[in-house]
Amino acid sequence: VQLVESGGGLVQAGGSLRLSCAASGRTFSSYAMGWFRQAPGKEREFVAAISTSGITTRYADSVKGRFTISRDNPKNTVYLQMNSLKPEDTAVYYCAADRILSSTIVVHTTLVEYDYWGQGTQVTVSS
Repeated sequence: VQLVESGGGLVQAGGSLRLSCAASGRTFSSYAMGWFRQAPGKEREFVAAISTSGITTRYADSVKGRFTISRDNPKNTVYLQMNSLKPEDTAVYYCAADRILSSTIVVHTTLVEYDYWGQGTQVTVSS
């Protein structure tokens, strides 16, 4: 699976961005998808995840209520809608795929569970 993120950029605090992650291959619906981010000098951290069916979503406490993850399986794409952005949201955002064949509702929030990663897209929020 190859993952390509897009939609990053520079935005003022309080603004919005929508990130997209396009996946190659025919088995996109077999992968739970996640978004992670890494700020300079910090470790990569979990942001949001969605199950293969889209029924289950999980969010980091820091983005809950502001970010929304969604997926469109026929389009092989996962999205991250980011509203009310804050300067502390500044980071490189990565899309990741976690192959799960046994469940349509399970999601994972740890990096080690994910099998494939995109190259990342920069999000910068100015104060």
